[in-house]
Amino acid sequence: MTAQTLEAIYENGIFRILSPRKIALTEGQTVRLTVEPKSTLSPLLQRALHVYDGLSDEDIAEVERIALARAPFFPARDVAE
Repeated sequence: MTAQTLEAIYENGIFRILSPRKIALTEGQTVRLTVEPKSTLSPLLQRALHVYDGLSDEDIAEVERIALARAPFFPARDVAE
C-alpha cells in the first residue's frame, strides 16, 4: 500500500476522517499515523514564515536595515496631498 494523506478531526479521543474516500486497508490492519496540525494561517502568512529561510544572520540584518531605511525608496511628498 502506498502512503495516503487524509484530512481528519480529533474528537473524543478518536480521529474521524473528514473526506469520504475508500482507504485500501483490510479490517484490523495496523497502520502508523503521523499527526500534523493543519495550519490556520492564510497562504500569504504561511509563505511569510519562510521569508528568511537560507539567509545568514548577517543577511537578515542587512535586509532589515534596508527595509527600515525606507526614505530612499519613496519620493518626498507634500503634506497637503
